[in-house]
Amino acid sequence: MTKPFTLVQLRYFAAVAETQNMTEAAVRLNVTQSTLSSAIAQLEGEVGASLFVRMPRRGLRLTDAGRRLSRELGPFLEEADRINALVAGEADALEGELRVGLFAPLAPFRAPVILSAFERSHPRVHVSFLEGDQQFVQRALAEGRCDVALMYDIGLEAGFTTHVVERVPPHVIVHAGHPLAAAADREVWLSELAAEPLILLDLPHTREYFLNLFRLAGIEPRIRHRATGYETVRAFVGKGHGYSVLNQRIHHQLTYVGDRIVPLTLADDLPSIAVVLVRPDGVRPTRRALAFEEVCLRLYGATRD
Repeated sequence: MTKPFTLVQLRYFAAVAETQNMTEAAVRLNVTQSTLSSAIAQLEGEVGASLFVRMPRRGLRLTDAGRRLSRELGPFLEEADRINALVAGEADALEGELRVGLFAPLAPFRAPVILSAFERSHPRVHVSFLEGDQQFVQRALAEGRCDVALMYDIGLEAGFTTHVVERVPPHVIVHAGHPLAAAADREVWLSELAAEPLILLDLPHTREYFLNLFRLAGIEPRIRHRATGYETVRAFVGKGHGYSVLNQRIHHQLTYVGDRIVPLTLADDLPSIAVVLVRPDGVRPTRRALAFEEVCLRLYGATRD
């Protein structure tokens, strides 16, 4: 008869699932790699399924069974921690680890503000951010490597629950010496820049969103440079290499190299982009994840759908 798996084995599995590397997980857990490997092998034997595919020199990859276990494990381990705290007579405050997926261009705008607000409300929760493009963050959610994510609502596959945090309209940026820079107090039409070179923020799904704005405006953009970094786009614009269309507004106008850019409000009726909280369908969220969502919604004046 198969014996039941242990809480320790589940905690070990969670660490390996997050890192997808046995050595790194052993260091994090402060156990030997052989102890960790043995515990994972025992867990696989007890659940009757392989949880990882071993890839020589490339670490580990979760199997379908491993992904299912990883997605469901967070709330279970959280409740185990809560029971321990209650037995010890401690207050029922949130504590433990919270892993948040984050679309990289949002990170400098949102992460510091959200983290400060969250830590004021839940100082015993340790938040770690996992940054990447839209596809990377979705994959991390699906594999259970993060509990909740903050990203754009573009390129989202089926199987996720979303809550809108904020809708952000597009705007134009030009260098400080551009003739339109003096029009910063009025709205400009995208057609006024149609003949000029465009610096495109070139990320999966993001590029399609921006190029669609030009199609809606009836304009064929003259793409001069493509860049995957938000600040790289701003730096090219600041040096006078072209203009760009972006969503997130920065509160200062200096680029990394010290040039000034000027944001311009668009008169065109173009679709905004939504910043959304995302988690997998059918997976019970942890109390920590729900608390993170509430902080985000409160910060940006949104409510649950």
